[in-house]
Amino acid sequence: MADLAVQALSVGYNRHPAVQGLSGVFPSGSITAVVGPNGSGKSTLLKALADHIRPLAGHIDRGGVRPGEIAYLPQAHGLDLKFPLGLGDLVGFGLMGRRGLFGGFRAPDRTRLAEVMAQVGLDGLERAPIGAVSGGQLQRALFARVMLQDAKLVLLDEPFNGVDARAAEDLAQLMAQWPAQGRTVVAVLHDRDVVRRLCLQTLVLARTAVAWGPTDLAVHPWEPA
Repeated sequence: MADLAVQALSVGYNRHPAVQGLSGVFPSGSITAVVGPNGSGKSTLLKALADHIRPLAGHIDRGGVRPGEIAYLPQAHGLDLKFPLGLGDLVGFGLMGRRGLFGGFRAPDRTRLAEVMAQVGLDGLERAPIGAVSGGQLQRALFARVMLQDAKLVLLDEPFNGVDARAAEDLAQLMAQWPAQGRTVVAVLHDRDVVRRLCLQTLVLARTAVAWGPTDLAVHPWEPA
């Protein structure tokens, strides 16, 4: 796939931009961190990249990636935890883009589902109701759903939210493998160590780009005074 690029991009709600005049490139087959203070437009930017909201101005070039080839993990899951749904079924929704809503699982799908659940530390919990597990386990299931999508473009909004340090490190190691698999990743992150270890480049966002470039250079404006 080609690079993901934005040109003079402004996005927001009710004609009020949360991100304004953003231009730059997220290189293909790399991880870009998006960092910045609360309310700086990070989540709004990811929603626009995922095609969940339309730009107020400017343009997004996804390099030929189709909507079904985008995996998006939002900051808030929006799930009804009282709904009778097992963790395995939640993760299995990652196959919907390829199988359709009523396509049904095939034997290789069930094998892959078991693999990704084991990789995120949820093996044996396929039938656990989503309302009966911890917030960290639910977040790991949502991360596994992204893995199962096998997408070309992966957009993660605080993917380690509510996950303990050990599980976060395990998920980070899985995430680190994605560029070598040909995936382009854009992730809203807060942990500076994770950003430095995983991310080729960093966008420091405060409605506009404070800095955008190689991580070692870009993170300086993000460091505490």
